[in-house]
Amino acid sequence: MKHVIALDVGGTGMKAALVGAAGELLHTARRPTERERGPDAVVAGILDFAAELRAIGSEQYGECAAAAGVAVPGIVNDADGIAVYAANLGWRDVPMRALLSERLDGIPVALGHDVRTGGLAEGRIGAGEGTDRFLFIPLGTGIAGAIGIDGRVESGAHGYAGEIGHIVVRPGGPICGCRQRGCLETLASASAVSRAWAAAVGDPEADAADCAKAVESRDPRALAVWQDAVDALADGLVVAITLLDPRLLIIGGGLAEARDTLFVPLRAAVAERVTFQQLPDIVPAALGDTAGCLGAGLLAWDLLATEVSA
Repeated sequence: MKHVIALDVGGTGMKAALVGAAGELLHTARRPTERERGPDAVVAGILDFAAELRAIGSEQYGECAAAAGVAVPGIVNDADGIAVYAANLGWRDVPMRALLSERLDGIPVALGHDVRTGGLAEGRIGAGEGTDRFLFIPLGTGIAGAIGIDGRVESGAHGYAGEIGHIVVRPGGPICGCRQRGCLETLASASAVSRAWAAAVGDPEADAADCAKAVESRDPRALAVWQDAVDALADGLVVAITLLDPRLLIIGGGLAEARDTLFVPLRAAVAERVTFQQLPDIVPAALGDTAGCLGAGLLAWDLLATEVSA
């Protein structure tokens, strides 16, 4: 059975899969990233994981993987196959595509940004299937975005398209890792809600999931923290709506697991803010934490299709 290798590399864990031609997950596996061992060890772990998947595919399906796709965080030069920078993994200018291709005996390899890759999957086979223009925004440790247009995801001229988390929505607000103040991800990410809720209740272990539960119980402290995050997120989304005019906003990540606790007030807050803009549908992501792997598989299949047509 023809298949490709897909890898989704995160700061804490790596997810891998063998993906069939119809986008089906034929085999899945997970392992820790072990970033505490340093960037070289992380890269070696990625290569080893891919080689293991190749061996499994050859044994189970009678042929080697036709291609591989890998999604990584940080700044990515997908055209040249370079993982330029990832603060949480400590690497710089890793020639990931070349390293993986060499380890996998020369098969073609596609490299993508983790959020854009997840957005590709959500747009083609997830919540955005059949939608011509969408914006995928996972609310996790940080906030980023993937701009979907006619079945593809826009990288931009320099690879930074979709970085909605660094729109300043509260000038003079909390300092961000990008050195600006008041960026959206400092106020509306799952990490930001966790920090605010921990401070509100005086418990450093309290997190965003705890806050969501307290919101459902109508705890006034939780309601205040949650509304602050929703308002900031709505302000950022309206900027994106004004610039991109998407038909659909797909919200994923840990904060979206709160479902109606997030989506009901968020839809109301965005509706209150739009004036001339067309209000897009705001929906939860459909693929969960498999989006990155599925998207990496789609990158690999797309690469094969390109090579065939060339």
